[in-house]
Amino acid sequence: MRVFVLLFNAGTENEGIHSLQKQVSTDEGSYTQDVVLAFEEEDDATRFALMLEAQDFPAATVEGFDQEEIETFCDSAGLELELIPMGSLAVPPETNVDRTDWQADQPDADQPDADVNDLDQIRRRLENLLD
Repeated sequence: MRVFVLLFNAGTENEGIHSLQKQVSTDEGSYTQDVVLAFEEEDDATRFALMLEAQDFPAATVEGFDQEEIETFCDSAGLELELIPMGSLAVPPETNVDRTDWQADQPDADQPDADVNDLDQIRRRLENLLD
């Protein structure tokens, strides 16, 4: 069966597959499990991707794969697979991770360089001289 998943940076070295983190509780304790959503219907996957984009996620590409291929990928990566039946209205969670695994090699945009901090300090001193 063909299923549809969401990819970020499709076709690049920094390609990533969309997954959710779910809290799993067992008798031994609880842990977080990454779950890949595989949609039976391409339109449902596209709708989910658009909802992610509305939450300030980067644009995702909807890609079709053989379900067995995605299951094999998930097994090898330690991910769980959740099949989303046709016509189900899957909704992204309200909270997202701050930094995705496929962004790990990218510099953190929230952390300015020391040079930028120095320039800000100089700018503030100059502004104070004008007051």
